[in-house]
Amino acid sequence: MFNRKNSTGPFEYDAVLVGAGIMSTTLAVLFCELLPDLKILIIEKLSGPGLESTAAFNNAGTGHAANCELNYTPIDKDGVMDIEKALHINKSFEISLKFWSLLEKAQKIEINKFLKYLPHISFVSGKQNVDFLRRRFELMNKYPEFKDMEFTTSFNQISSWAPLITKLRNKNEEIAATRVLKGTDINFEELTKEYLRYLSQNKNITVKYLTELKDLKKVNDRKWKLYIDNQGKKLTLTTRYVFLGAGGKTINLLQKSKIKEAKVYGGFPVSGKWLICDKAEVIRSHIAKVYGKAEIGSPPMSVPHLDTRWINGKKYLLFGPFAGFTTKFLKNGSNFDLFNSLKKDNILSILSVGFKNIDLINYLISQSKQNHLSRIKELSKMMPSVNPNDWYLKDAGQRVQIIKKTSKGSVLKFGTEIVNSSDGSLSALLGASPGASTSVKIMIDVLKESCFFEKEKDLLEAKIFDQINTRI
Repeated sequence: MFNRKNSTGPFEYDAVLVGAGIMSTTLAVLFCELLPDLKILIIEKLSGPGLESTAAFNNAGTGHAANCELNYTPIDKDGVMDIEKALHINKSFEISLKFWSLLEKAQKIEINKFLKYLPHISFVSGKQNVDFLRRRFELMNKYPEFKDMEFTTSFNQISSWAPLITKLRNKNEEIAATRVLKGTDINFEELTKEYLRYLSQNKNITVKYLTELKDLKKVNDRKWKLYIDNQGKKLTLTTRYVFLGAGGKTINLLQKSKIKEAKVYGGFPVSGKWLICDKAEVIRSHIAKVYGKAEIGSPPMSVPHLDTRWINGKKYLLFGPFAGFTTKFLKNGSNFDLFNSLKKDNILSILSVGFKNIDLINYLISQSKQNHLSRIKELSKMMPSVNPNDWYLKDAGQRVQIIKKTSKGSVLKFGTEIVNSSDGSLSALLGASPGASTSVKIMIDVLKESCFFEKEKDLLEAKIFDQINTRI
């Protein structure tokens, strides 16, 4: 049932969260901890929670802590390695771990339903890449966040860490690896369900599936009118606050809001595919996440990784993701999503970014043309013993990379970004990696800009953890 303040007026809520994925449900839990009396509605276009980017087979990264992702430690034009992004992501991920731990201690969620521990490994070959990895290790190992990181160039040592990447490999090949023993594999689809199980105990929180936001507009000071479709039934809602967490579709909804902050954004969709193995005799010896290094000139999304994952109680190996191009902003989206996002405020920015990133476009085209054997060839660089018959292809999720107009021109961004209205009545989350893994920190930042916490921005993070601790 929808909540109504009176029998004749529109449905009214304090907050409406669009999308029932990891971001919206994280925000709902934070609201539930801090302001449990808020009337909150979560709406989801699909038939269940976490079925788009949050879904286990759709999510490109499951436990980003910057332990092994080499694209988080780039080298600039002057040859200086920058690890600030790695430190920031690691700190943000630790906030997620702390938050989940506190919720489990309060018996609100069960961590073993969605989190398993396993090593995070970076693996490279060739002298130049070995030198890069050694340099990265020597720099990162100086910081307490990465003090447990190990480095080796020993073939036998690497073989003991991850046998599949050395089996049938030439022992004369120059290789190196780093390892953080206590990494994680996180099933964010299961975490989303855990959140919703806890939220279902709060009578002020309503979740509606098969319900789509069609339009929204500001009707007066800090109040929004939302037009939704609930299985063919047209409804109108009013709310003090809107969070747009609808994955790639967020860009379209943000544009419909007509807030001035939305005018500088556009989106560039990228599809993905995995090679997947579920053969017990292959996967039993590989319990790790192994990240390689992208080819020179390749975009960050092309970083190859051989992942152990547990999905629906079963262990899998995933390799990829392989990229492609589509005009859809969601896996279950429309082929018109990209065209509908083209506006007079962003079309020049999108064209400009396209001209500046011809290499990316060529990369996506080449990826789209790959067949099974060419993908297996890519996998063989990390796993020389690969048998093509042991692997099958599966579609991954959709990403929409951010295109933003700045004072220095239009840029293509590969991270996540929060867009807030000036009055704090609407927030939207754009972008992709490392999103889910840093969802708690991202949603704390969303709260800091929301209309509910104007005077508490600096204290909000401490207040959240104090609030949970007092309830344990």
